[in-house]
Amino acid sequence: MTMQTYPMTVNGAKQLEAELERLKFKERPAIVKAIAEARSHGDLSENAEYDAAKEKQAFVEGKIQEIESKLSLAQIIDPKTLHQDGRVVFGVTVSILDMNTDIQTLYQIVGDDEANLKQSKISINSPVAKSLIGKDIGSVVEVFTPNGTREYEILDITY
Repeated sequence: MTMQTYPMTVNGAKQLEAELERLKFKERPAIVKAIAEARSHGDLSENAEYDAAKEKQAFVEGKIQEIESKLSLAQIIDPKTLHQDGRVVFGVTVSILDMNTDIQTLYQIVGDDEANLKQSKISINSPVAKSLIGKDIGSVVEVFTPNGTREYEILDITY
């Protein structure tokens, strides 16, 4: 049985690693200190600070495990090292023209955890990205959205 891997850009992996560092070396020690502080106040059965600190500890530990798991299953892809044959692949930045509205948009195709529309990063699993993968400059793709079918023309691809 093969384990499922998750595509991730180099930058996305660095961001997750930085978050893991922060949780392990800043959050975790601060929580341990807060628990010790709350314990020093005596009776734990009616100690809201202790309960809150323990709850936060459980949340942070869960988050650490989640990030470690994602990183262990990550397939880190640097688009600069991919075979650049002019087609849309994971990690590229693609310029598309909405044929219905004449609006040009720039998107980078990234992993699920990196997707952020405000930063123009769309998930490899989004309908738009799925329709663009494998196509080249000049191609017109149809994307089925909740608001109906949209047509986009691929204007440019940056690796």
